[in-house]
Amino acid sequence: MAAAKKAALYMNNPLDRIRIVLTRTSHPGNIGAAARAMKTMGLTQLWLVTPCADPDGVARARSSNALDVLLGARTCATLEEALEGTVFAAAMTARQREMAPPPLWARAAAPQIVGAAAHGEVALVFGNEQSGLSNEEVGLCRLPVMVPTDPEYSSLNLAAAVQVMAYELRLAALDPGAPPAPENPPATAEEIRNFYAHLQAAVTQSGFLDPAHPKRLMPRLRRLFDRIHLERDEVSLLRGMLKTFMKPGNKVD
Repeated sequence: MAAAKKAALYMNNPLDRIRIVLTRTSHPGNIGAAARAMKTMGLTQLWLVTPCADPDGVARARSSNALDVLLGARTCATLEEALEGTVFAAAMTARQREMAPPPLWARAAAPQIVGAAAHGEVALVFGNEQSGLSNEEVGLCRLPVMVPTDPEYSSLNLAAAVQVMAYELRLAALDPGAPPAPENPPATAEEIRNFYAHLQAAVTQSGFLDPAHPKRLMPRLRRLFDRIHLERDEVSLLRGMLKTFMKPGNKVD
């Protein structure tokens, strides 16, 4: 029975649909070490967003026998580009962000990430070694994730963080008791982004949002909707409502 479950995993492996996204990586050695960490746990998709240094001989040396993962890395100009086509994205962070949903510990988040991969591509995003992810980058993701490091010394090497998360993702993928994937497909990153643009236009047109001071309302609304992990049908429903509300002559007191 165990052998059959293992065979089924490799026939329909959710790890194949998980992107490890490194943003603004400053040291090529960390890119190579991250590739090695990924391959040991069965992850193959490495995406690089504007790396400060391209993978070089140091990266190749640090990748060890994971050169295929390193050479197959895709480089993007923006995080939005790296998230195109995904149905779920999680952001690694060392601290709670004011306008972001409450974070989950790595072990609690891993089954959600693996479960979402049943419906399509998902992404796990890591920030720059010195500054991590910006608030705007975290805002592009649905779920903040934290590693429970010692608060007295929480500095975790980038490749080590990738290794921790790759291990947790593999455990979740192999666990027969992991929560089942949701029946309805989640909204893609593009659908979520378009919904938020539509929502901002609606609240601006209604007068609820002052265009001169948009910085607090929209992050709060994003946090509200990100907590419920919108499905594709739900986004269509909400956008249909917004379209109706925005018709000339419609007024809500």
